[in-house]
Amino acid sequence: MWRTVKQIARLGFRSEAAPSCDDAPRIESERIQRQLLAILGRALSIREVDAGSCNACELEINALNNPYYNIEGLGIKFVASPRHADMLLVTGPVSRNMAQALRRTYDATPAPKLVVAVGDCGCNGGLFGENYASRGRVANVIPVDVAVPGCPPPPIEILRGILTAVRRCRNKPD
Repeated sequence: MWRTVKQIARLGFRSEAAPSCDDAPRIESERIQRQLLAILGRALSIREVDAGSCNACELEINALNNPYYNIEGLGIKFVASPRHADMLLVTGPVSRNMAQALRRTYDATPAPKLVVAVGDCGCNGGLFGENYASRGRVANVIPVDVAVPGCPPPPIEILRGILTAVRRCRNKPD
């Protein structure tokens, strides 16, 4: 232990500088969350479906639940069943093995069905495209309301995509 203390005294602390305190993304996410609740008037339930992604988009979606974005604290929650969902959040290029499961999940979701394709793979097939193992983009299998590009897109962009889908749903004629 003393050797470590002496080294610290001799060299100082060897760590990176603390990040700057930029509250702009947090303030933006709070504004988006308030708009979502104002439009819906109730909670939004989302079913996330990984249709064959590398999981980078899932990490960003999980970041939406951390204390910084805190979407669940304002009534936006992820559910385990498509029968309880208002929206499907789909990531990855749709693999051939997942195409039927994704269609069944879409069919099990009650109307009005909202679908947000997340990431470059979900939007246009990304690096994988269409081939023997992949159907490509999500829109090749089910209808998509909003596509959120990026590899992976940051959580704030995913939140903006969710808000855009909800706005479009509100403006659709019944």
